[in-house]
Amino acid sequence: MHVTLRGAGRRYGLGGPWVLRGVDLDVPEGAVFRVRGPNGAGKSTLLRLVAGIDAPTEGRVIGRPRTAYVPERFPPALPFTARAYLTHMGRIHGLGRPTAARRAGEWLERFGAGAHAGAPLAELSKGSSQKVAVAAALLAEPELLVLDEAWTGLDTAARDTLDGAVAERAAAGAAVLFVDHDPRRLAATADATYEVEGSTVLRSAGVGGATVVVDAAGPAGHEPALPHPHTRLRLDPRTVRITTDAAHSDAVLRTLLAADPPWHIVAVRTPEPTENNG
Repeated sequence: MHVTLRGAGRRYGLGGPWVLRGVDLDVPEGAVFRVRGPNGAGKSTLLRLVAGIDAPTEGRVIGRPRTAYVPERFPPALPFTARAYLTHMGRIHGLGRPTAARRAGEWLERFGAGAHAGAPLAELSKGSSQKVAVAAALLAEPELLVLDEAWTGLDTAARDTLDGAVAERAAAGAAVLFVDHDPRRLAATADATYEVEGSTVLRSAGVGGATVVVDAAGPAGHEPALPHPHTRLRLDPRTVRITTDAAHSDAVLRTLLAADPPWHIVAVRTPEPTENNG
């Protein structure tokens, strides 16, 4: 299921500074998006909006797929063993008890934590706790997987396992949004990178390289759904700036021109390498 942010903003407290504002973002099925930016820029806030953990202060989040969210720090002080916690989470996500218990064991083994299945969560190390956290996110096969530095604390084998699990979920049609400090993380899997900068989300070049920026004008409130990953920045009440991979630009243009009513293409350009676009 497609998730869309339209004009989404978030601030904490009445009159507090905006962490994010005016964010337009489409997260289609099967997409794998990296989010990056300096500490405090709002990366986690963006992930929490997409995951439905936080509600936008303004704007909308449209679409609510079955979602699994993994924060950087998993709270271990819960009255469960590792196996019981995973079974419980599987039940919450709609699995029958036998299926939930079976998948709990399978994922613990896959992440190299099978020996800790009967251990209380409070007694697990940071690394083992994080293995339980990612296993809980994966066992119910979510349609949207949101990972906020979920690789932190994992050993090399478990990181590789999580990389493979992300690729499997994307191949099955799930959308994935992730933050990780390692620039090599999922480099061969990610479709695009989004920069969080100055309370705004900006599109960087996709894995394929160049991006294309399209300025298009049409009736407000009647923006057509576009077929490929992109970002939108509203320039005025009638004009939006759409940034997408060069490989997808022809399809985006065809969609705009075939809309009812059709949109007028104001400009099409390739940004300079140092230029950020929304």
